[in-house]
Amino acid sequence: MNYHFQFDAVFASWDYLLTGAWLTIQLSLGAMLLGLIVAILCALGKTSGPKPVRWLINAYIEVIRNTPFLVQIFLIFFGLPSLGLRLSPDLAALIAMVVNVGAYATEIIRAGIESIQKGQVEAGLALGLKPLQVFRYVVLKPALRTVYPALTSQFILLMLSSSVVSAISADELTSAANNIQSQTFRSFEIYIVVTAMYLVMAMMFSGLFAAIHRLVFTYDLERR
Repeated sequence: MNYHFQFDAVFASWDYLLTGAWLTIQLSLGAMLLGLIVAILCALGKTSGPKPVRWLINAYIEVIRNTPFLVQIFLIFFGLPSLGLRLSPDLAALIAMVVNVGAYATEIIRAGIESIQKGQVEAGLALGLKPLQVFRYVVLKPALRTVYPALTSQFILLMLSSSVVSAISADELTSAANNIQSQTFRSFEIYIVVTAMYLVMAMMFSGLFAAIHRLVFTYDLERR
């Protein structure tokens, strides 16, 4: 094996890679926050909504969970212009990521909500709490605490899956790597560096989620 590693081309485009990594982080954080909102609303609708709402939410979940993420991205980016709605690659990527993670997170949060005993809900109502307050304090927060590890794992998987949006030329990390590779032809070196960057970002998100868990959930348990 006479292959000689040449990382000069990679480091010459380091700013471009960092810009792509920053967009990956922005897309991931935005999709995580918006997807969590979508998931909470859908989980609420699925557990206590009227039958037509539950049917629509179930249909949304089944369609998203049983179709490829890449096809969903193409449908949004290439399909919507046929209806007169043209989106930028970055916005289309964000919407696709929100729609995708929302479906998966809905089932995770639904499982957490259904783990809450009905007696706790009845006790909250008996204390004079309004239904929205019962859902917020008695149901949602304990449910999120229960499913938090699974939810954060799904969010990290979302960040890693964001590489797929390079297919529509969203300027995230994988797209930047592909552009550099097409100019330098140093595939092995570039993707080694990009692999390391994704690993670092995954560890950063893991650390962030661990800090959120200590701040939001662990404190409540210790205070009791």
